[in-house]
This record gives sequence, structure tokens and C-alpha cells, in this order.
Amino acid sequence: MAIRLNSTRTDRDLFGRSKMWGCPDLPDSLGYPEVKVNDDGELVDDPMAFVCQIRLEDIASLDPENTLPHKGMLYFFASLDYFLGNLDALASPGMGEWDERYFKVLYSESCEDLHTHRIVYDDGSEYGLPAEELSFEPCSDKEDGMKLLGRPYLDEIEELYPGWTSLLQLDEDDEHGLRFYDSGMLCFLEKEGHINCYLHSF
Repeated sequence: MAIRLNSTRTDRDLFGRSKMWGCPDLPDSLGYPEVKVNDDGELVDDPMAFVCQIRLEDIASLDPENTLPHKGMLYFFASLDYFLGNLDALASPGMGEWDERYFKVLYSESCEDLHTHRIVYDDGSEYGLPAEELSFEPCSDKEDGMKLLGRPYLDEIEELYPGWTSLLQLDEDDEHGLRFYDSGMLCFLEKEGHINCYLHSF
């Protein structure tokens, strides 16, 4: 069984809740992930795009096999700027298996004492897409779209990672301008505590 992610725009305060995009609510023990990139000969820290945070109690009833913990918060980050339309992005991992520098999955055992981490440009605008509320529903194990758990929808990815769980699958989303070249999917894959990230595009 897998879990479909449905994101919805809302005026509700999403602090400490399951959400997609926006700004992460992190405990002091977890810093905001960055990747070092070359900017005109100088190494600089480039923030990764915040993808989503999952309050794990929200999906406990949809995870009867206890694949994930049922308490705390799970966070996903990736170098997605290029795929969100910034064609001049300094960190653009490309197709295939991503180097671990370009993605990060974080876990906090508690949803208490969180602090919202905002990144603001020089002009005062906020980095990233507006936050959307997440809701969840069961879906088939090998489903397309945005989902947690199950198997990769694309056979090409599953053949490369036999026995791996598709921890998070990101599909293209025209509404948010998320495009993986002509057409593709990005999968965070997990097996025995090891996490890989793979982008396949047609």
C-alpha cells in the first residue's frame, strides 16, 4: 500500500502541520540543508528547496506495516530550483542518481519546540513556493503522482533499485511549475536505512 499526497491552498496556519512547499518548521537540532556550489569561482552555500514535511501521526493509520515511525516529523529537501523554472540555478543535479549533496531527508522524533526557517532574498521576497496543506489517502502500491511509500511508478527506476521503497515520489506538476525536463519523476528511495534519489526523464 502507498499513500497519495494531496496539496491544497489554504489560509490556515500550517505551523507544525503536514505541508508541501513553504518554509520548514524545524527543531534546533536540525539545520536548514544547503549545498556548496561554485559561483564565479567562489564556493557558496546554496539552500535546497524545501519540498514537504510530514507529521507522521497523520499517516499512521495508512501505514499498517509500520514502514515509517508513527510519531515525529519527516522532512524532504532537494536542489529543485532548476526544475521549478530557475534555469540559471547554480545547483542542478541532472538526470540519473543524484549525489547525496543535492538532497536531504531529515527526521525529528518530536513535533514540539519547532521553529520556522525562512529564507528571504535581498528584495524581501521569500524563497520557495507558497505553503499548501497536505492531506493523505491510500493508493495502489505502484501509483503515479505525488505519493509516499510503495514502489516507483516508473519501471526503469524500479529495475535499477529492486527491493527499495519509494519513500517519496515527486511527479511533474504544471500548477507549481515543477518540470523534470520533457517529462519525468524524482524518487527518494530507501532500503535498510540508506536513501538515494533518482531522476528519470523520458
